Amino acid sequence: MDELTKLEQLLPKILEVGGSLIWALAVLFIGLKLLGLLRRVLRRALDRSSVDTGVVQFLDALVKIVSYVVLALILMSHFGIQTASFITLLGTAGVAVGLSLKESLSNIAGGIVILLTKPFSVGNYIEANGYEGTVVVISLFATILHTADNRNVVLPNGALANSNIVNFSANDTRRVDMSVGVAYGTDLKKARAIIEGILDADEKVLKDPSYIVAVDSLDDSAITILVRPWVKAEDYWDVKWRTMELLNNRLTEAGIEIPFPQMSVHIQKD
Repeated sequence: MDELTKLEQLLPKILEVGGSLIWALAVLFIGLKLLGLLRRVLRRALDRSSVDTGVVQFLDALVKIVSYVVLALILMSHFGIQTASFITLLGTAGVAVGLSLKESLSNIAGGIVILLTKPFSVGNYIEANGYEGTVVVISLFATILHTADNRNVVLPNGALANSNIVNFSANDTRRVDMSVGVAYGTDLKKARAIIEGILDADEKVLKDPSYIVAVDSLDDSAITILVRPWVKAEDYWDVKWRTMELLNNRLTEAGIEIPFPQMSVHIQKD
């Protein structure tokens, strides 16, 4: 009889514990399912945005860790475990880790900003922080440029995300800005015709927009003529170097002097 009485007294507690366990298992099951769904939705959204794989992996891991912590806090709170001190401990640990990894976290944040806003992409020719080159790698921590003289420049993403960036490959076309000086007394119509002939004969110079050839300034030693053709971005350097060489050769052949700065000194005798 005593055993039956004890069992009757324990039964509510057993049912209470059992109910709590069932509730906890249900919350755990639903939470894990929702976490899996959230991660899949996040991955699909990032994949549609063509975000770098490194960012996808980083955000997926972050969402996973945060979700597990929240789920653990919910379960602990249900079983009467004080979570305030645990949250304080996590906050203190987070601050300590954040301070010790300040630069690394800044670079990660910068990498995410770059990969999401896309001021440039792999293959673009850019100028930033005093360096210019072709982007070969964009990671979470740094961006690597390959320069024209075969150097690799590693730029931390934290500083890069907050700097002025010039993307020379952002548009399909570029204007090549050149100038040439001719001597005073030069037949400008003749000089202009020679320059326009060089541009008209170059297949890589675009017809639309049309090029500009115009007198820009009357300087101390020369008349400066602007030469501004439009080209495809990938043809920029080829057209510039070839045109500068042709300008020198054709103008010289035509007897048009390309002067250099000079000074005339007059000596007066007593």
